[in-house]
Amino acid sequence: MPPPRTRGTALRHRLAELRGPDVPAKALDARALAALAANPGCARRAILDGAGVNKTALASALGAPSAFGQSQFALTRGNAFEAKVKADGGAELLRLVHEKLDRSAEPPDGARVPDLTATGPQGRTARTALELRDAAARPGAWTLLDHPMLALDVAGSPAFLEPDAVVVHPDGSWTVVEIKSFPMLDGSADPAKVGAAARQAAVYVLALEEVAARLEPAPRVRHRILLVCPRDFSNLPAASAVDVRKQRAVTARQLARLTRIEDIADALPEGTCFSPELPAEELTAAVESVPATYAPECLSACELAFHCRSRSRETGAVTSLGRAVRAELGGLTTVEDVLAAARGEAGDPGDPAVAALRRAAALRAEALEAACR
Repeated sequence: MPPPRTRGTALRHRLAELRGPDVPAKALDARALAALAANPGCARRAILDGAGVNKTALASALGAPSAFGQSQFALTRGNAFEAKVKADGGAELLRLVHEKLDRSAEPPDGARVPDLTATGPQGRTARTALELRDAAARPGAWTLLDHPMLALDVAGSPAFLEPDAVVVHPDGSWTVVEIKSFPMLDGSADPAKVGAAARQAAVYVLALEEVAARLEPAPRVRHRILLVCPRDFSNLPAASAVDVRKQRAVTARQLARLTRIEDIADALPEGTCFSPELPAEELTAAVESVPATYAPECLSACELAFHCRSRSRETGAVTSLGRAVRAELGGLTTVEDVLAAARGEAGDPGDPAVAALRRAAALRAEALEAACR
């Protein structure tokens, strides 16, 4: 008689059913995890990411293809730049770490670069943890981990993350390294892109902290990460130390707010599946069975944003106007409700949002009357 399935095995089986038969899971990377943490109330994104659904293919099947993501040219350029930064055993990368983050340490004269090859993400995660523990036990030496694998629990489901690099300093502390292909002009880069990189790095810092917590004594995970970009319009590396304490705190708080994926899965109708191979009507019904929390910010972070925006506009949801507007309107959740309240046809006059809308409507009417004289 076969042993009973554990809760974790049952959840993995359920998530596989949601993806569709024989559909491989799409790995949840730090970029997606940072976007998920930025919108923790969106159950739709949580379950799709937790199940490993390819949202790009899903969006195309729904008739709202995504414009989100990097071009093949940008990916190729980024890979070439990363290879240059890490050449010669990471000599230039370690020099930048020493210069920007740890001038008090001995300059790196060569470093240990362990082989992190293993079978599957679980194997690579275990191998990374082993090498980090070994590096922490070698005081006075530099260690460079090239594309280590880290695990982070996300709403009860493990996410496997792969930072560009992690450096172990001679004092045993750990630093996350992010290598990006956008330029650093005159010593500074696009603030929006730096912010996105900081949010992504904060996810890696959280995952590293979980590894460190299992060691005795626990190594220090530095909250200043190294951001490496091309200098001006060349292919030469420039670097900047970026403090991610704020992003780390926000991400940790938002991830803690995420509804557990198994709770979302249990609430779905029996037989729900998000396979792009399904007929359009059936697929649309499956996606709509999970509530979404759309905001304009989703357009730069989620592959399903165009589909969710369309649905939000069809229902007149005020979330399509932005989170700030939504917060000001209190219990008024649709544009129709807002207009009715402004005209005095509905709403409690004692509600501050309703009162503000009526004052605004009165001022607008006065301005139009004055303009027509």
